[in-house]
Amino acid sequence: MGKFQITGRKAVGGVHRVPGNKNAALPMIAAALLSDEPVTLENVPDIDDVRLMFAFAQRFGAKVSRNMAARTATVTAKCLKCARLDPELARKIRTSILFAGPLLARTGSVSLPPPGGDGIGHRRLDTHFEGFESLGAKVKCGRRILSVKAPKAGLSGARILLDEASVTATENILMASVLARGVTEIYNAACEPHVQDLCAMLNAMGARIAGAGTNLLRIEGVERLHGCTARVGCDLIEAVSYLVAAVITGGELTLENMDIASFRVLSKPLRRFGVRWSEDAAKGTVHVPVHRYLKMHYDLGDAIPSVADGPWPMFPSDLISILIVLATQTRGTCLFFEKMFESRLYFVDHLIGMGAKIVQCDPHRVVVTGPTQLVGSTVTSPDIRAGIALILAALCAKGQTTILNAESVDRGYESVEKELSALGADVKRLGASSNV
Repeated sequence: MGKFQITGRKAVGGVHRVPGNKNAALPMIAAALLSDEPVTLENVPDIDDVRLMFAFAQRFGAKVSRNMAARTATVTAKCLKCARLDPELARKIRTSILFAGPLLARTGSVSLPPPGGDGIGHRRLDTHFEGFESLGAKVKCGRRILSVKAPKAGLSGARILLDEASVTATENILMASVLARGVTEIYNAACEPHVQDLCAMLNAMGARIAGAGTNLLRIEGVERLHGCTARVGCDLIEAVSYLVAAVITGGELTLENMDIASFRVLSKPLRRFGVRWSEDAAKGTVHVPVHRYLKMHYDLGDAIPSVADGPWPMFPSDLISILIVLATQTRGTCLFFEKMFESRLYFVDHLIGMGAKIVQCDPHRVVVTGPTQLVGSTVTSPDIRAGIALILAALCAKGQTTILNAESVDRGYESVEKELSALGADVKRLGASSNV
């Protein structure tokens, strides 16, 4: 098991180029299997979850070629085979389930082991399979294998109301429906930027999808899709992670390769904490000046503010852990309400052990009062977002912090120790990285 060793209280600043969005790249890799022609992806992040998805695509018969320097990858799925994934390998990543839609559409059947991923709470698959059944497929769900089979005549369009605005369920049903006969409507669809990236890619391949960016998607089925070149959007979660690293350590930072329009949507809560920045939409940059003082902006009547997550365009769950660390360095009190995952906030015990003033009300809510001088400790990263949050806490803590299970962070962040070190932080990795 690898670990990070971090000596805190060093300013993080300079220029950081934001890589491609993991949450866009993963479904786009799966979608490449919908065509027998080459599909080229640009701005592909070099992280463990992406490597796993490419490995899965190869298991199903696709050829994958990558240019790491150019951050591009080409997937050619001319001849697909109904291979079974290794259950242990599938348990490493939640998005292995995203191959169900493309394989069902292309081959008529698919069998996959239950997916894994971060232990942040129960994430149901019912919405995926109810959508497949609406398209005419038969579903069998066992404890070890999930099987879906299309009728002999193929999938047929349907009007589908999702019982939750699930991102992966929206993506899976969308990919299955682009080759279905007739028209499919998906209501209560997720509309996150990475879902929009997938819609743009599928349309570039010849699909007919309308409504991207809204909660109603209308898909006119086509007979086949062709190859294309598609660009993975920027990783706004990573961007905010590095922004907060600069703010809490007193550094000056410029973020490049930014989607300014989407950043404006999710960045509103940052202003509650007194965070300032400037944007250049033409250049795709965000500049963060040195922050010497952070103060919470209270609600009308001097009421304690709250930050709650929800489906886009509400604040994303993936950033809750990061803002909790920001709150520990901000004068004032804030309530955080994590509505989506019941285990997301368990990592705050580590922050409390480092000196943070946090009251955990229940699995979904914590109250944070700052500012607090955090002190280095030995902690364990339980998942990607908690891992980066603990790294942020270590960056502003007094003394040295050791973070165990460094591999969890590798799933979502590119060489985080090298990137932060280049920006002035004192971060070392002890033990090998988890190259998949």
